[in-house]
Amino acid sequence: MAKRLFGTDGVRGVANLEPMTAETALKLGRAIAHVALEQPGRKHRILVGKDTRISCYMLENALAAGICSMGADVLLVGPIPTPGIAFLTTNMRCDAGAVISASHNPFQDNGIKFFSRDGFKLSDEIENEIERLIFSNNIDEIRPTAEKIGRAVRIEDALGRYVVFVKNTFPGNLTLDGMKMVLDCANGAAYKAAPLVFEELGASVTTVGVHPDGHNINMNCGSLYPDVVCQEVLKTGSHIGVALDGDADRVIFADENGKEVNGDQIMGIIAWDMMRRSELKKNTLVATVMSNFGLEVAMKDLGVDLVRTPVGDRYVVERMRKDGFNFGGEQSGHLIFLDQITSGDGIMSALQVMRVMMETGKPLSELSARVRLFPQILENVEVKTRRNLDEVPEVKKIMDEAEGRLKDKGRLLVRYSGTQLLCRVMAEGENEDEVRSVVEMVVDAVSRNL
Repeated sequence: MAKRLFGTDGVRGVANLEPMTAETALKLGRAIAHVALEQPGRKHRILVGKDTRISCYMLENALAAGICSMGADVLLVGPIPTPGIAFLTTNMRCDAGAVISASHNPFQDNGIKFFSRDGFKLSDEIENEIERLIFSNNIDEIRPTAEKIGRAVRIEDALGRYVVFVKNTFPGNLTLDGMKMVLDCANGAAYKAAPLVFEELGASVTTVGVHPDGHNINMNCGSLYPDVVCQEVLKTGSHIGVALDGDADRVIFADENGKEVNGDQIMGIIAWDMMRRSELKKNTLVATVMSNFGLEVAMKDLGVDLVRTPVGDRYVVERMRKDGFNFGGEQSGHLIFLDQITSGDGIMSALQVMRVMMETGKPLSELSARVRLFPQILENVEVKTRRNLDEVPEVKKIMDEAEGRLKDKGRLLVRYSGTQLLCRVMAEGENEDEVRSVVEMVVDAVSRNL
């Protein structure tokens, strides 16, 4: 069944336009509550958190009203990182968790994503069931009354619970004393939690993006604008820069030289560290099809298998759970430590990188050099239709020719956008001119045939 509301990471759009209206949020609240009410054995409670967008007030109230109207209680925790909701949903024994956030999108957008009672994002099956309930009107007549109506309460210590949890993932015999860092919270959900974590562990923290006003989330700051943290590292003479996105489930770094360090390089550092401590299950790292070929080469040299999934951290997590792996992530900075938490966590990821720096005594520039990034070129091509590429003779012929030119020293990836009529053509390899030539020939073939 083709989804009408949910994308790869919940429901998302321009706030106050469908599907991100108060009316649809109320319906989503009723539907998630109905799904939760089908789970027997306890008082039904759903946790609701948000980021710092002004539209979160509108959507929070509508979502909570929908949940209460079905007879479930709402626990409101206010602005908190998305991984905080994943943790607290299980920690507080809730039936589900909801995050009102559009992650790295600009402030005028917003979104709603859900976690199940085990702290993982909802399966496709449950998302399909929620959509069915909304569009079929099957639950419109379910109207509990009197004492059966749910209530909403605010949990004042939620942020503190999450801060303690994240700090406890850092070794008890270590501190961050002597570590100078720049921390960019993107004026988003981590503006309170992240500085607390690093300062309480002993780091000297220069903060950026910690004054949200409802409109400035992700605005010229955070993981989408790594130059900000890179420049601030040089200005302050810091050892590391940490740039979170709006809901703090992903992170990009700057080394001591003010050079950006992306998710692929960080995965290389952590996989190496887990291997030396015999903690990388099945000697396998899970990444997506977008991860750089240089990571694949580095893992091969290390004796680590690299497993690729479709784009999206939920697919990384699904593969990890299915096959018993415990570490994976995305080039964009989603890093998943499945032994500790069920979702990407930018603060936790930064702590693990800093732990490796402290334990080895090596700067981030030296550690990140383990992954030599290959030149990577991506072009988006507008198409009229999404035909199977292998069934378009000229496109298939050119793709085969391109792959032959790259051989085992590069990689070609051609895929359609999941939300737009675009074909994404990406190639990477040792020789940038060759990579560019390969991309141009495939783009030309796609343009003429699709």
